[in-house]
Amino acid sequence: QVQLVESGGGLVQAGGSLRLSCAASGRSFAGNRMGWFRQAPGKEREFVGDISWRGSNIRYTNSVKGRFTINRDNAKNTVYLEMNSLKPEDTAVYYCAAELSPSGEYRYWGQGTQVTVSS
Repeated sequence: QVQLVESGGGLVQAGGSLRLSCAASGRSFAGNRMGWFRQAPGKEREFVGDISWRGSNIRYTNSVKGRFTINRDNAKNTVYLEMNSLKPEDTAVYYCAAELSPSGEYRYWGQGTQVTVSS
């Protein structure tokens, strides 16, 4: 059974940093993209960023460019989201996703971790 488990969320002041981790188990995601999404209260889930298998292609949504960094450790089957210069508008539940299908949808999802940024 495939599982994605996020960790590292919490409460941080504006301007602070957090590092989220997503550990995958049940299968390897060799050759697949892994990514991060977030959902703020009352809003739809939005794409944050994703990374290719070898890390050579990384994409970010405009609002996090220059502040967030995605990387992955394939030996550990884990993807990370480094978040710096956090803003209150970054407050959301952050979800890890794995295996981008040809239709453009991610196939596997974690349960999410809460990130709250206080002003």
